[in-house]
Amino acid sequence: MSQTDQTTVLDPSATDDRIDDAVLALLLLGLHDEVRAWKSFDWDAMDRLHRKGLIANPASKAKSVALSAKGLQLAKQKFEALFGPSPID
Repeated sequence: MSQTDQTTVLDPSATDDRIDDAVLALLLLGLHDEVRAWKSFDWDAMDRLHRKGLIANPASKAKSVALSAKGLQLAKQKFEALFGPSPID
C-alpha cells in the first residue's frame, strides 16, 4: 500500500484539544479591555473552552468574551508554544 492509500485516523478528543489550544492562543490577538477577546472562532471550540473554565460563557449577545485568569495565563503559554513570543505581557 502506498502512502497516499493510507488513511490517518486521529483521536477526536486529541484533535479537539489541539484545536482548543490554538483557539485559546489566537484569542490573544483580539484581546481588549485587558481580559476580553472577540469571539470570532468556532462555536464548538468556544464551548469547550468555557466548559474547561478558561473563558466566560460565549453564548451571549456580547461580541466578545472574557478570559478567566487561568485562561489568560494558559493562552499566553499556548501562544508562545505555537507561535513565539506573546503579543501581551
